[in-house]
Formats: sequence, C-alpha cells, structure tokens
Amino acid sequence: MSMEADPGRLRTEADELGWEVDADDEWGLAVLGTVGRQLKLRRETAGLRAGEFGERVGYGEDMVYKIEGGKRIPRPEYLDDADRVLGADGLISAMKEDVEKVRYPKKVRALRELEAKAVELQLYDPLNVHGLLQTPEYARGLLLMRRPAYGLDEVERFIAARVARKAVFERDPAPEVSFVLEEWTLRRPLGGRAALRGQLEHLLEVAGLRNVELQVMPMDREEHAGLAGGIELLKFEDGSAVGRSPVVAQGRPVHEPKHLHILELRYGIIRAQALTPRESLAFIEHLLGET
Repeated sequence: MSMEADPGRLRTEADELGWEVDADDEWGLAVLGTVGRQLKLRRETAGLRAGEFGERVGYGEDMVYKIEGGKRIPRPEYLDDADRVLGADGLISAMKEDVEKVRYPKKVRALRELEAKAVELQLYDPLNVHGLLQTPEYARGLLLMRRPAYGLDEVERFIAARVARKAVFERDPAPEVSFVLEEWTLRRPLGGRAALRGQLEHLLEVAGLRNVELQVMPMDREEHAGLAGGIELLKFEDGSAVGRSPVVAQGRPVHEPKHLHILELRYGIIRAQALTPRESLAFIEHLLGET
C-alpha cells in the first residue's frame, strides 16, 4: 500500500522503532551507505528536494536525510514507493533483499546462515522457550523483562530477527530438528495469559511437523543433566558440525570432535531424562487446557 495516499501523515523516527543498524556492523553500514547514495542521486536527478520527495513517499524530511545518509534502514514500502516516485523501473525495489538482511543484528544473521545450512539441529534452552519456537507475543513479553531494559526499538528489532529465523521450518528438504523444553518455561505467563496460550498452541502446531521432535523436561525429575546450561548442536551435510554451550569453551562456538562429543553426550542424556515426544505433546495439551 502506497504511503503517498496519505500526504498529511509523514512518518518520523517515532514510527520507525527498530530500524537502526548497529554501529559495529560494518557490512550493514556499507549496504545502507550504498542504498542511501543511490536514493539521493536519483532524487537529485529527478529535481526533487528532500522535503518534496518525503511528502510523496509519506516521510518527514529529516527521515529522508537519515535514510540517504545510511543512518536508518528503509522499510520495503519506502523502497517500493521511492522506485515508483523516481521512475527507477524496479532498480530501487531490487535493493530490498540486501536491506532486509541488514534489518537483523550481525550475530543473528550469522546464526541464521548456519541454521539455513544445517541438516540437523539439536537445541536445549533451560531458561526460556527456544527462540526458534517463540511467537512474537511471547518474544515481546520476554524481551520486555530484561534488566537493564532494552529500548523499544531494540525489542522490535529482536522480535523481527526471531521471526525471520523461523524460515528454517520452511526449507525443502527440511532439516531434522529436536528441542527439549523445561516445564517451568511453559507455565510462566510472560506477556500475559493470552500470550502464553498462543505460545502453547504454537508449540503444538510445530510439534506436528514431521521433521520436528519436541520434548518436555518435567520439574519433578530427580536427575537432570542440563542444569549447567543450554546446548546448541548444528550438523551439516558434509559431516561437519558446530556446537555451543556455557559449559564448553566458555560458550564460544566449537568445531573440535572432543567438544562436540561432550555436547552430544549431554544432549542425549537430557533427551533420555525428558518426556517422550508423544508424552510431551499430551503434557502441552494439558497445560493449554489449564491456561
């Protein structure tokens, strides 16, 4: 939908929470700098002042300058409207793919690239519902709990990043994905009861996928191999793997067979101690009925 249809309402920074790039993101800054220069060059070639152009695309003059200066990430709609107003024949709109990648923090982009290549993922988070499983509402409630608090723009950016990572479930061929969730994370109503209910419903939906195994670790277990921290194990088609856990190499990603063996051993024990996938599905259905 074009923003030009409402010229009296020009967007400002208050409308663009979460559309800034990290200061240490060299690649992101380079992409935005290139996009901004192209936008400015085409605007000036068209004989439009920043304010005039802003009115046509629904943005304030200050926002136009910041986007052209590479200080703000332009929305996809902005690029589409700019393409139309400047008569760029799709050349500006074509920049949306690279700009979309800049939208997410550098660390998240690196993780997403690994997840996109993995043929098997084994994931355990002892503190929260894993990020790949979070609904936007649950993620917002979780992020708003952080102290010191995130800014609202940071919250929206992290939510967008987590939603984007869910593309791993849409791949073809799909990777094999295993999750172990803690019971207490499925009971705490972060973001409110409605958000928790939506999260539980989403877990049931994901658990129904043929390539996903979801298990719950009950709180009444007398033995638990995962108390030292979470585990991430990603395996790739060429036989290589990468793992991460607070108990190995101080949480840094590891590739060495001896470290990977430790993580795989711990994950296997955790899975054996948790409810089976079938039992876990019934358990989540029970919790949903109580919510």
